[in-house]
Amino acid sequence: MNTNRSILIIEDEQDISRVLRDYLVKQGFAADTADNGVEGMRMLAASAYDYVILDIMLPDIDGIELCRRIRESSQVPILILSARDSNTDKVLGLGFGADDYMTKPFSLSELVARIQAHFRRYDSVVMPKQPAGSALQAGPITIDRKSYRVTLHEQEVSLSAKEFELLYHLIKHRNQVFSKNQLLDAVWGYGVYGDENTVTVYIRRLREKLEKDPSSPKMLKTVWGVGYKFSEDFDSE
Repeated sequence: MNTNRSILIIEDEQDISRVLRDYLVKQGFAADTADNGVEGMRMLAASAYDYVILDIMLPDIDGIELCRRIRESSQVPILILSARDSNTDKVLGLGFGADDYMTKPFSLSELVARIQAHFRRYDSVVMPKQPAGSALQAGPITIDRKSYRVTLHEQEVSLSAKEFELLYHLIKHRNQVFSKNQLLDAVWGYGVYGDENTVTVYIRRLREKLEKDPSSPKMLKTVWGVGYKFSEDFDSE
């Protein structure tokens, strides 16, 4: 199932790095390790990895900063590991483009479940051939699963994989309200494990990229006490 999926582990604690690599290999992944940020960036530039596991506390480059640098040139999915159980770190990591966040100590089986959930969601959205008309139109937004492309007023918008999946789900079910946990299940595939703060951060990022005034959104609306919806009841100008 996981054959040909390659994962880069950027982790300076060699015991953790070795255990992670060995476990991922047993699960059918290909796994490489880097023990600092500079080496991790070099390896990412040299090879097309499918997933990155990134420790937040590295000896040379802070993990949050490294996440930001990776996002400048790549949309590879990133899962951040941290020994600090801090909401601030979670918000910063997700805000700079991480797709997921786990706190040490963590369960290896849960980690792999999250990675597999990501690939299942990615394959279901991107890989299958879509029939003609697979693009959805919602006001000034066009989102196409076949080309994995989003445009706003006919101008292309760069979205990460999870941003794309979240937006597609909301537009496909426009005007329907989803709780944060429902969105975790639908987009990340593991609501039982997920942190609802992840959804909050991703909604904010989508608003920053798509809304004329992110502080007063017209499309990606909050339904207080319930969740979020994509509303077509807006002025598209």
